[in-house]
Amino acid sequence: MGTSTTLSEKANEQGILFEYSLKCLLIAAFMELVLYRLVSRLGMHISKLAEKYEAVRIAFTGLSSLGFMLLNVTSILAFLLIFILVYQKMTSTLWKGTYDKVVIPLLCLLVMVTIGYLLFPPAMLGSIVYNVISLALLVFLMLEYFISNKLLMQRIAVGCFFLGICGWIYYQTMTTSYGLLGLVTAPPLVHEVNRLGEALMVLSSILVFWAYGSTSFLTKNKQQRKWGLTLLVSGGVIFFLLLFMDYFVSLYSLAAAEDLRKAGEGVGWIFQMGMGYTFYLPFAFYMAGFICWSYTVIKLVMIGRLAGYGLGLMFMAGYALQLSHLTLMVVLGLLLLTIDKRGTLGKLRGKIHEKMVYQPVTPVYGQTP
Repeated sequence: MGTSTTLSEKANEQGILFEYSLKCLLIAAFMELVLYRLVSRLGMHISKLAEKYEAVRIAFTGLSSLGFMLLNVTSILAFLLIFILVYQKMTSTLWKGTYDKVVIPLLCLLVMVTIGYLLFPPAMLGSIVYNVISLALLVFLMLEYFISNKLLMQRIAVGCFFLGICGWIYYQTMTTSYGLLGLVTAPPLVHEVNRLGEALMVLSSILVFWAYGSTSFLTKNKQQRKWGLTLLVSGGVIFFLLLFMDYFVSLYSLAAAEDLRKAGEGVGWIFQMGMGYTFYLPFAFYMAGFICWSYTVIKLVMIGRLAGYGLGLMFMAGYALQLSHLTLMVVLGLLLLTIDKRGTLGKLRGKIHEKMVYQPVTPVYGQTP
């Protein structure tokens, strides 16, 4: 009886730890994105204003320091959640996958390399090794995702994300390799692949709405059909206005249009430094992707779907995975998408509890079980 109670308490604590760590990670990752990767870059962009006003300098310094602290919190939570998932994969049948014999060693290797590089910053060769390990792990996670998810639209959306990230990994790996070899020429198709990867990331952020967050227009529920049509029409109008905003403003004033272009270049520079997006596509596509992604994540998180947390972490990591915790966020997001079909966050906690509490009773010698 005492053993059963201990197992029950252990399972309950582990389920609660996973649930609240995941919620805290999503919040911390968002705040780190805003305060560290974006606001700190904004402070660099308006350095003249910061030099003129002491209050502005102090405010940006404080926000950057808070963002750096959140970076450490995000990294710790990502490590913790990965450890919990690896433990569950090794001890429970609930989250076991087809390629766990490859995924678990690669995931453990990536974590160990990440910790090692935090203590001893890598040189060019170390960066190449890290990218190769990350790519191999992402390939097997994608195979696992395709096995567990049969819906074509979900496969297309996540597949576009995977190819987009591969574009960045190719760009980073090839340029670093050429630098290591001392070659001054550009690697083959490196800029084209980088731009294609960014376009696929933007496309994926739009497709996740149709794959995970949309309501079918063929539903018999009139309220849902009305809401879906309203969202489609209003979103189409906003997209059209943003797409031709520069033209409409130029009709009013050429000077205002020029100021708008300069402001757009400033925003693009901040996001390029923080998330890797160069904004070479029309701004309307990026805005459409942000709206579709944010609506989908909020909707799924509110009902406890692990896919909401996974998609949130994957796209908040950005396109340029220049920091190690960003790669861990992408890996963790794909793991969450894979196990999403097995229940919502609360139901999974209950299933973990049931799996761990149940223990077969060993029969007494001569007695049938």
